[in-house]
Amino acid sequence: MSMKQIARDFFEACETGEGWSVCKQWCNEGATFSAQADALAEVSTIEAYADWMKGLLVPIPNGHYELKSFAADDERGNVTAAAVFHGTHTVDAGNGAPTGNSVAADYVYVMDFDGDKIRHMTKIWNDVHSLKQLGWA
Repeated sequence: MSMKQIARDFFEACETGEGWSVCKQWCNEGATFSAQADALAEVSTIEAYADWMKGLLVPIPNGHYELKSFAADDERGNVTAAAVFHGTHTVDAGNGAPTGNSVAADYVYVMDFDGDKIRHMTKIWNDVHSLKQLGWA
């Protein structure tokens, strides 16, 4: 399976809230995660991120992505996905009553490979903008 297909399968599972139990098949053990976003400051592994995404879809059950670009860079051993996350806060998941507010958040994943597994992922995302849209900040 190609690096691009592995990344696509991982991206789809992660973004639809499948969690680590599904996403781990495409990642190295201990695969790392980074983001310059306060909402993800405590998240340092892809395992924790995949489960964070799963939890995010509880208060935003209609959350979904709109894929804008998906490209493999064989020379650098990575795949980049650019997308927009859409959804509306309609469920109280213990973090307060639903705001009814919607979000349209641009973000990018850069998935670095070691062989046929993802070893590290960087998420580029303006969390403050997204949290304000949802009425959470």
